[in-house]
Amino acid sequence: MLGQMMSMPLLTSSLLLHAESQHGDREIVTRRVEGDIHRMTYRDLGRRARQLASALVGRGVQPGRRVATLAWNTHRHMELYYAVSGMGSVLHTINPRLHADQVVYIADHAEDQVLFFDLTFLPLVEAIAGRVGTIRTFVAMTDRAHMPASKIDGLLCYEDLLAAEDDRFEWPEFSEEEAATLCYTSGTTGNPKGVLYSHRSTLLHTYAAALPDSLNCSARDTILPVVPMFHVNAWGLPYVACMVGAKLVFPGAGLDGKSLYELFEAEGVTLSAGVPTVWQGLLSHVAANDLRFSTMRRTVIGGSACPPAMIRSFQDEHGVQVIHAWGMTEMSPLGTVCALKARHDALTPDQRLAVQSTQGRAVFGVSMKIVDPDGRALPHDGAASGDLLVRGPWVVSRYFREEGPGPLVDGWFPTGDVARIDADGFMQITDRSKDVIKSGGEWIGSIDLENIAMAHPAVAMAACIAARHPKWDERPLLIVVRRPGMALSREELLAFYDGKIAKWWTPDDVVFVDSIPLGATGKMLKHKLREQYKDHELPAA
Repeated sequence: MLGQMMSMPLLTSSLLLHAESQHGDREIVTRRVEGDIHRMTYRDLGRRARQLASALVGRGVQPGRRVATLAWNTHRHMELYYAVSGMGSVLHTINPRLHADQVVYIADHAEDQVLFFDLTFLPLVEAIAGRVGTIRTFVAMTDRAHMPASKIDGLLCYEDLLAAEDDRFEWPEFSEEEAATLCYTSGTTGNPKGVLYSHRSTLLHTYAAALPDSLNCSARDTILPVVPMFHVNAWGLPYVACMVGAKLVFPGAGLDGKSLYELFEAEGVTLSAGVPTVWQGLLSHVAANDLRFSTMRRTVIGGSACPPAMIRSFQDEHGVQVIHAWGMTEMSPLGTVCALKARHDALTPDQRLAVQSTQGRAVFGVSMKIVDPDGRALPHDGAASGDLLVRGPWVVSRYFREEGPGPLVDGWFPTGDVARIDADGFMQITDRSKDVIKSGGEWIGSIDLENIAMAHPAVAMAACIAARHPKWDERPLLIVVRRPGMALSREELLAFYDGKIAKWWTPDDVVFVDSIPLGATGKMLKHKLREQYKDHELPAA
């Protein structure tokens, strides 16, 4: 027997309509590429998104066709989020930090028709304009006064497009299973793969992300997404903000510590989200200038494991709650959030920190399990460690235009992470499967060793990789960036591990470097380090 309720598709346009009607005067603030601070409301967002949709329809963009962006976090990018998906086309956010060859590959693979870009990326767009196969229309995301001289034939002006249209466009209704957005994996090895999100998956993910034991968002919040809108849809925050009516603050290209801090304070930001490398720059600026956060209350940290030392700094020194989260492009991206349970209130600060250092427990909608190399399920006892698999309504089933059987294993998506899960459901990533160090047949988790190194006051960044050893096959090698003006020797750092781990886990050597290579989303590129140090001779070898 079927239920007798209204059947209404879950579409991203419904989020915008809700924000207009319930939170129409709520602000959206942008520090623009042009150098000014721009202010608008959700009511303005709805009007401009409809104008943009009319312009795209008028230029022949059909439902299902891909519209690409190379853009920062700005109000114009937000308008594209809702205009393109709302009219039934697919928004494809391209990571501008990728190499030009990769951008060309991604744009051609997606068969993008139109490319919108911020002025910052004009040189990149000029470099690829003659190489892409399907893009025929290029739009500079600026006004007429700031239009650049360009080699691109027929370059259009964003504000001119909108000015030529009225706002009477009506959002069409279609199946919630239709595609809404397209993101590609970072492609650190091999070609990037496309993940095609549906309207349904996006709406369900938005509900889950806003929950109290998730990102805990409300109309009282002022949200500044540092995580780029080209990185898994800014972890869903542009959708969450519309659903709950939060004020939005977009930082544009200013992601350094000073720029972020000034925007936090000027706009009363209460919640932000980003990767550890960004927060490291912010905390360094705050510490160097003896500053405090006056409104900031919560920060979501994901993308890679958050060092416990960073959690301590935010919480103990600044009173900012750290929400440790984990997910993937293939998961829209939210998988787990480290929301403490009531019984954790009775723990000591160190015990609570140990829990907060995990990636947390699955949000409703995501199921997780760990398996051994033969695919057998392992117990959730906090001790067993195995390959992490997930499934859920916003988890990828196959990659865009992928041939062959697809990535799923018996209906589960293999994440490539090695993890353990305790009886309360708290999951902790111990390594990427390709990064784990296998010493004498036993596994050593590189993340644990990196976190200990990061707790040393003289360490700015640390990566741990496997180095070849004639007896043990592999042993841990630390690659370390010192903090400016601070001295630290190999012996001092290795001694810092005493009593914190099993003795045989202690790294065999330390290499001090000026910088560690980072990928397009701020993650350390360990494959480059492994290649660079593949012939490194360990002292004890």
